[in-house]
Amino acid sequence: MQWSVVSVVGVGLIGGSFALALRKAGFAGKIIGVSSSETVLSALELGAIDEALTLEEAAAQSDVIYLAQPIERILKTLEVVDSHVREGTLITDAGSTKVAIMRRAAEKIRRGRFIGGHPMAGKEARGVAAADGELFCGRPYVLTSPDTELQDWIERIGARVVILSAEEHDRLVALTSHLPQLISTALAASIADVPRAVEVAGPAALDLTRLALSPYQIWRDIFATNSAPIDAVLGVFIGKLEELRTMLRRPEIEGEFDRAAEAAKLLRKESEAL
Repeated sequence: MQWSVVSVVGVGLIGGSFALALRKAGFAGKIIGVSSSETVLSALELGAIDEALTLEEAAAQSDVIYLAQPIERILKTLEVVDSHVREGTLITDAGSTKVAIMRRAAEKIRRGRFIGGHPMAGKEARGVAAADGELFCGRPYVLTSPDTELQDWIERIGARVVILSAEEHDRLVALTSHLPQLISTALAASIADVPRAVEVAGPAALDLTRLALSPYQIWRDIFATNSAPIDAVLGVFIGKLEELRTMLRRPEIEGEFDRAAEAAKLLRKESEAL
């Protein structure tokens, strides 16, 4: 089915960027925004949406419903949205964890059909004012199952589709996304605890503490819905730090530097290839 009406529920950074990206990629249908009155006014001014409606009004006429809210809000929306959609309506989300969302969707979505999603993109800035139609360019975009038309639009907005189960997604992003946030937070907090440390902090400290700028409100739901995988990778990482600690005065540490450098090069090569 060709998309003619897309509703973005939660027109913030991700939802607003998705709407702008659809427009830039050639979507000629109507984009409806469902959000607070202040947010939808800003989204209308930016041209991210064409109209602002309630969830019930938007769901009744939409071919696609894109849930770009915080995780707990997505879970609550899934409780009610299905009763308002037409048969076969595609419902997808941009939540940062997937297991809890997929479980709720399996319980509540009957008339519509649900595909979990997670664009691996973002900024420290929040809100629709920071929305960017190129936010997804060159970035992975995880889906929990294939869908030809959804995948086509994701590729049109410049992202690369990765198909993962909800469980594998949550396990992998615990390592590649959630752990880096905690490392950055811990380092920034450690620097804050040491008098005058900020006076000698250079580019390395600035680079590594960038994620510490992210507000806790973004991370609260992530920690609540993915605590076990995060705890597991934290344990592995702490073990790696302890290994390095024992190697500080031993020549074996050079091998760890070499191995880490190769891994870092591979990460950058994969990113550039996108």
